[in-house]
Amino acid sequence: MPIPAEHRDLYQAFLDQGLDAWLARLPEQLARGLDRKRYGDLPAWEKAVAKLPVLPEEREVRLDADTITVECDLPDSRRRQCENLLGKLAPWRKGPFSLGGIHIDTEWRSDWKWQRVAPTWHRWPAAACSMWAAAAATTPGEWPGAGAAFVLVIDPSPRFFWQFRAVRHFVGDTDDQRTHFLPVGIEDVPEELGFFDTVFSMGVLYHRPSPLEHLLQLHGALRPGGELVLETLVVEGDATTVLLPGERYAAMPNVYFLPSSAALCQWLERCGFTNVRVVDEAPTTTEEQRATEWMTFQSLADFLDPDDPSRTREGYPAPRRAVLIANRPR
Repeated sequence: MPIPAEHRDLYQAFLDQGLDAWLARLPEQLARGLDRKRYGDLPAWEKAVAKLPVLPEEREVRLDADTITVECDLPDSRRRQCENLLGKLAPWRKGPFSLGGIHIDTEWRSDWKWQRVAPTWHRWPAAACSMWAAAAATTPGEWPGAGAAFVLVIDPSPRFFWQFRAVRHFVGDTDDQRTHFLPVGIEDVPEELGFFDTVFSMGVLYHRPSPLEHLLQLHGALRPGGELVLETLVVEGDATTVLLPGERYAAMPNVYFLPSSAALCQWLERCGFTNVRVVDEAPTTTEEQRATEWMTFQSLADFLDPDDPSRTREGYPAPRRAVLIANRPR
């Protein structure tokens, strides 16, 4: 069976990295993650990306800035066409992006998130804002800022996959095709892969009914000596403090355990991590997460108590996030 054009680079990257065992699972994982019968809107997203016009060869691409930026000379009609097609992929949750003069103001100011991580993580470029920045430079393997040889993003959302493909259309080969997206969850990563130098888990842990299992999965994906960057919701308290919300937390139905940072440090140590440290902890503000023209649904401000924004509308402490870094022992 021929490999679809949009997946050829992914297959080649897995071959180049020696991920042969995982490579054998890719056809089934891609078929399931991009199943049109499961996701009725998927054909429309695919069609929107396919209709993006050919861009000028001369373009300036900035992958290591706060906003992923692609500057190119587009006629007004073509820019409007691109803006309309990118709008069909909404809501845009994580960004921001500036693509051919089109500013995609996403729900989350993810650049703020990375700015909190960058000063404390020696491997990350000083002004990085997303996965693209990890492969931004021309020579992989020399940190900081020199680029990663292989960047793999996993997320089971097919919408995010096609948003990635849309950004790829603008970015082109600037990253030497080192950045890839696979529409799967962490449970689809082979157990004890022991491969990645760095693994990011951003905003995932509190959606897991078995958080220690998730931490063990992350541990298994890292090579010995590898580094985990973990960002998640936390609550204030000591090493024994863990909040288990009811059916919803800040209107989200699938939130399970919210530990304190101190408790989370203990969890990581129990799961075999070493050198565990909290590098940032702060409340999430309505300036960082909010509705925009590119994400017009309800956002954080709608989920807080209108009379007391320090509480969710269910009465729990308002969202607070921490970033922790830990290592798998050598």
